Amino acid sequence: MNPPGHIYLDYAATTPVDPPVLEAMLPYFSQVFGNPSSIHTFGQRAEAALEQARETTARVLNCRPDEVIFTSCGSESDNLALRGAAHAAKKLHHACHILTSPVEHHAVLHTAQQLADQEGFDLELVPVDEFGMVNPDDIASRLQPETAIVSVIYANNEVGTINPISEIGKICRQRGVAFHTDAVQAATYLPVDVNELNVDLLAIGAHKFYGPKGVGALYTRKGTPLIPSQTGGGQEFNLRAGTHNIPYIVGLAEAFRLAQTKRRQRIEHLKPMRDYLISQVLEAIPDARLTGHPSQRLPNHASFVFDGVDGNALLMMLDVEGFACSSGSACKTGNPEPSDVLIAMGIPRSWALGSLRVTLGFQTTLGEIEAFLKALPSLIEKNRALGKRVAG
Repeated sequence: MNPPGHIYLDYAATTPVDPPVLEAMLPYFSQVFGNPSSIHTFGQRAEAALEQARETTARVLNCRPDEVIFTSCGSESDNLALRGAAHAAKKLHHACHILTSPVEHHAVLHTAQQLADQEGFDLELVPVDEFGMVNPDDIASRLQPETAIVSVIYANNEVGTINPISEIGKICRQRGVAFHTDAVQAATYLPVDVNELNVDLLAIGAHKFYGPKGVGALYTRKGTPLIPSQTGGGQEFNLRAGTHNIPYIVGLAEAFRLAQTKRRQRIEHLKPMRDYLISQVLEAIPDARLTGHPSQRLPNHASFVFDGVDGNALLMMLDVEGFACSSGSACKTGNPEPSDVLIAMGIPRSWALGSLRVTLGFQTTLGEIEAFLKALPSLIEKNRALGKRVAG
């Protein structure tokens, strides 16, 4: 999979398509190519594939098939959830309060901010602790009669922390407030039973769990008011217009099924390597700190900050040595400003600028981890020396 001499350790950014997933998709590019909205045989065959994928996805989520809305990606799913629920609550109940956290993916934070800036919604950010975790009591104390929607990320993309979604969802349900979670990172390794999670809206994106890029889904609990943000034809129960991307939807369903079916097996493979990586980095490198919760974190996710290190320069140095990693969020690559997530967790700026995210996949081997651990300390030392030289 990797180019010669290169090791991929950025599975939180994206994953390769699993071969069985690609095999399931291939017929729908050229053999079963009809538009599922067409009434002829070609369209009927495509529609059958669409509904089978919807049923597969619904079984994994433990929901009804008509509660699954296919989208173009996790970001669109988040957008549809926030905009759709906020607009519906404003129309039905004059509710204009949005409650979320400062450690959300930008698909949630930027959407909520735009709703506040351009449409008059009142945006409130609930605080997080030093691990980036939301306390359910803080949600309960901030709910208002005017709260339109609450959105809390299931597992953070930058630091891997897992939030107590079921508890937060229970609080929201008792108060009659729609609750959304971005489960894009979580769907690969965490349970996604929407009833146990007490969620009304849950977003996923296929390319995070070994499916294709360009397709996602939004679980929408029956009866949750939602106004579509993309209009046109009547596709997806009038909630998301546009001709269905059948090959990708088939790929999402198969990848999602495989991810959850093999979840425990993959965790058993990944977690010991992740724990070994974390312990060795903290032991070998001075002024290093693990970010995110020490135990309530994704099983493939290790994230650090290093004092006096330029995180982006470190990524380039690692790349030259053949290691693909990330500095916090993939969306922040090249940004000299520290991560908003790390600042919200109370990490000093001098440390936050030296962030590194190392995420493993089911193809990752112990030999690859050993090679990374052998290279990292000297690169950190070189990075710090260069920084002192520039500062001097």
